[in-house]
Amino acid sequence: MYKVRVILDTKEDVIRTLMVSENNSLENLHFDIAKSFGFNGQEMASFYRTDEDWNQGEEIPLFNMVEAGEGVSMATCILNETLPNMHDKLIYVYDFLQMWTFYVEVIEQSDEAVTETKMILSIGQVPEEAPEKEFKADDLSTNLDDEFGDEFDDEFNDFESLDDFDFDNY
Repeated sequence: MYKVRVILDTKEDVIRTLMVSENNSLENLHFDIAKSFGFNGQEMASFYRTDEDWNQGEEIPLFNMVEAGEGVSMATCILNETLPNMHDKLIYVYDFLQMWTFYVEVIEQSDEAVTETKMILSIGQVPEEAPEKEFKADDLSTNLDDEFGDEFDDEFNDFESLDDFDFDNY
């Protein structure tokens, strides 16, 4: 048996703790999480492996996306193999248009047998709309300037303004 804490990434606390069988697939967990937060489970979703600091890693999609061969999917990943240790974590994204994002963590493991998933803790209400995500990237121009100096600037300063270029001749 696993106790899995699932936290919705919102300003207000929205938390569910589920008691699930360690032999369930991630596909089962996907449906359990969706149901516990009031979703129907019919939207595309993915889990992402993560380290202890929640840095996003390898994607585990709902469906096998590989054309040939056996690719990874939620149906092929079993909880006790994917999350073998206490405090193992995943990021779960539900509905790629809305980008509902959840933090999933194993908070307890035991030998107790569980036949069906149970929600044992529910805190907070799911907002009407998913919170807007802000994606930030490192400022690459600063990093490139630090690494290469003005090496690239000199090459591109030789070009004329495109406004002055006569495209009709070509």
